[in-house]
Amino acid sequence: MKPNASLLPQHLDYLKLPFIQEHYTALAQQCAQQNCDPVEYLRRLIEGEYIQRRQRVIERRVKAARFPVLKTLDQFRWDWPKKINRLQLQHLFRLQFVADKANVVLLGTVGVGKTHLATALGYAACQEGYAVLFADAISVINDLSAAHKRGLLKHQLKKYLAPELLVLDELCYLPIDQHGADLLFQVISRRYERGSIVLTTNKPFKQWASIFNNDSTIASAVLDRLLHHAEAIIIEGSSYRMKDQVEP
Repeated sequence: MKPNASLLPQHLDYLKLPFIQEHYTALAQQCAQQNCDPVEYLRRLIEGEYIQRRQRVIERRVKAARFPVLKTLDQFRWDWPKKINRLQLQHLFRLQFVADKANVVLLGTVGVGKTHLATALGYAACQEGYAVLFADAISVINDLSAAHKRGLLKHQLKKYLAPELLVLDELCYLPIDQHGADLLFQVISRRYERGSIVLTTNKPFKQWASIFNNDSTIASAVLDRLLHHAEAIIIEGSSYRMKDQVEP
């Protein structure tokens, strides 16, 4: 039976192969001019479909991650911090820590690029197919506190437990009351060895008790789970956002 070529677009539409549907004729002409064999023609079609579909998946993951802005490692100003372990940081972008369900803590004063690097790590993870969520620590606490009042805490916790990587920004910038500390502890403890966290903070670990309502017990419990499988990157320097005010 002779195949009905007029049904090909309909079949490709049904199979949801938009790249092939749009390019199969042009690629056929191109391959004919280049004397490509049928396998090469098929390879080009499938490769184009794969690249287009993969890009759509990445775009969905980036949107779901809720980054405030997109940042990449290439955009980072290495010349601004006075001290940063560049090799250690670049190694993290291989994302083995996500596969290992380990954590990263970026520690430094305001404006040295912690959020930039945390966002860039999250964006790189999206590109490699990982599910990511970005949130600042206070927003997480407020969200879970509101859910707790509505009797929906268990359901809302899943939002922060499900992603393979949780970027938790600005921990310790504002004091946390006992209830907030308990809620944050639930997120960190339940992700322990089940999913990765990239966390930014401006406070040395020895000062964390003062942030958690002066509760050294819960501060120690948080640090124990957070740092057991973690790399800590210390960034020293002044705020990049204030550079115009401090430069002569």
